[in-house]
Amino acid sequence: MIDHISVGVADLERAARFYEMTLATLGLSRLVTRPATVGFGKSYPEFWINLRAGMAPVAPESGTHICLRAKSSGDVDAFHAAALNAGGRSDGAPGLRPNDRVKYYAAFIVDPDGNRIEAVTFPSE
Repeated sequence: MIDHISVGVADLERAARFYEMTLATLGLSRLVTRPATVGFGKSYPEFWINLRAGMAPVAPESGTHICLRAKSSGDVDAFHAAALNAGGRSDGAPGLRPNDRVKYYAAFIVDPDGNRIEAVTFPSE
């Protein structure tokens, strides 16, 4: 349904370093670099960061939330750890989250600009 997404960042190089480390855990790498944008993906850019000079940090109550699929709970754990090591902060530690419809394993992080990103996988019973 969704082909690609993009998030605004105040410092493109800082964000590129952050996302290179964090997205590598999900199999995405830097594929495109332009003066004001960087695209990450597996075979084509699926996740973009775009320079927004003078951008204020995203407000915690903004509701912005992007979820990326991971292959395993180990990848979710690695995503969370890499994000913290790269300067992000936790918005929900890795763990199983039972739901009324489906059981899933996820971790939530906030990037240095305040964008909220989740990694999720659906372990078998």
